[in-house]
Amino acid sequence: MTHQTSASNEAELVRIRTDDGLTLVADRYGPADGQPVIFMHGGGQTRHSWGGTAATMARRGCSAFTCDHRGHGDSDWSAEAAYAFEDNARDLRAWAASMPRPPVVIGASLGGIAGMLALGHAPKVAARALVLVDIAPLMERTGTERIIAFMRRNMVSGFATLEEAAEEVRSYTPERERAIDLNSIRKNLRQRDGRWYWHWDPNCLKDSDSEDMEQLHQRLCDGVRAIDCPILLVRGRHSDVASPESAEHLLSLRPDAVCVDVSGAGHMVAGDRNDVFTDAVLDFLQDHVPLTKVA
Repeated sequence: MTHQTSASNEAELVRIRTDDGLTLVADRYGPADGQPVIFMHGGGQTRHSWGGTAATMARRGCSAFTCDHRGHGDSDWSAEAAYAFEDNARDLRAWAASMPRPPVVIGASLGGIAGMLALGHAPKVAARALVLVDIAPLMERTGTERIIAFMRRNMVSGFATLEEAAEEVRSYTPERERAIDLNSIRKNLRQRDGRWYWHWDPNCLKDSDSEDMEQLHQRLCDGVRAIDCPILLVRGRHSDVASPESAEHLLSLRPDAVCVDVSGAGHMVAGDRNDVFTDAVLDFLQDHVPLTKVA
């Protein structure tokens, strides 16, 4: 793992190299010797999705790593379009292997899928806890199809302005109560030839229609049963991806799992209600992975 000062005064930029030659990037918040916490974002997002929660956990003494998936943000794009779920799980294993001790893993959507695969299938990541953010082995097809449609809609054409991009996000997240911050939107976009484009590789969606979802479901079920640490599911009450049935199904696989609904939130739980989401995670970790509070 390599380190350098980030543009942020609160975070240090770190990099690792994958076994297939890609450089992955993360921001590390908090003391280097704190309890490692790995944050893995959803598809089409970047590591900046987690800044508020990571900074709060850093104040609790954690060493919080907000990671860009391959093909997203400042991590390398794969020339071979190696963006299968298993590729993301391998990357999570690489991040965990770079930590001084077993991490807490927090994964939203795509990041949660990577977590279930990496912690539940050999070579298994040894982790202190797994937090699934609006994702579970049972996913609602309506919601997953809506995500892919949203990502594809402006994938090629981009946006004329940041306000146009914000309006697109607003239409996808009508349950979000607070205004969308243009500076936050800017972190997920790059400008080329006068237009703004999402900062992820369009090839990430190349195989989305051909993924064997039934096979994935079975692997996730098997993985969750085999995970050796406590599991928390935080779902948005308005989510069309992780439904109440998704939570019930998770509990049928792991009766010891903890499930929390966040009111006023959809699939983008951490962005919709960041304060409530962060409190739910901290409460769970205090019960299962006691953290040292910093005044």
